[in-house]
Amino acid sequence: MRVRRLAASVAGFALAATAAVAIAPAAQADHHGTNSLAAVLLADGNQFDGNWADYDIVTEAALAVLAAKPDSPVKVLTDGTVPLTAFLPNDRAFRLLVHDLTGKTAPEPQVFATVASLGIDTVEAVLLYHVVPGATITSAQALQADGATLTTAQGGTFKVDVVNADKAYIKLIDQDPDAANPWIMRTRLDINSGNVQIAHGISRVLRPVNL
Repeated sequence: MRVRRLAASVAGFALAATAAVAIAPAAQADHHGTNSLAAVLLADGNQFDGNWADYDIVTEAALAVLAAKPDSPVKVLTDGTVPLTAFLPNDRAFRLLVHDLTGKTAPEPQVFATVASLGIDTVEAVLLYHVVPGATITSAQALQADGATLTTAQGGTFKVDVVNADKAYIKLIDQDPDAANPWIMRTRLDINSGNVQIAHGISRVLRPVNL
């Protein structure tokens, strides 16, 4: 079953990754606020609601990791003094991932349950693959980063592909060459703008391994 294959592959990749968090070259931006991304994600009450365009599943996934592993590197999302850029898959992105893995579609709670069934270590590794530490990368800077390779808090990398700078079409190329790659969503740019922790919404879950 592909769900088990994902868990095994991510676990193996995580063991092979360096223990130290590699930091991308810090983006120079005038950001001084210390509001954390965790505060932003929790601001809507954090309830499964059938709105596939928001971030309930990624929020619940982060909370589940921190409940099981309070000292997980995922905790950095709660410390607004630490610069980072997160690429946040919306709920629809997780529904697409679960459909790819199982061939089934389901409401938000069941999609989250399938994600959680991968195991805490796998969920943690996938979440960290969406975080670029040490850099506050605005959308304007991302549009100037065509071809850049970003190193994530998980230890893996993904590439930036600026398809059309004028229309802000940016694709992220992950480690699965066979699956569709996520786009940065133009309506979800610069989440938490003005703070050292910033995020951009993406249309699919980044995959740290080739499934």
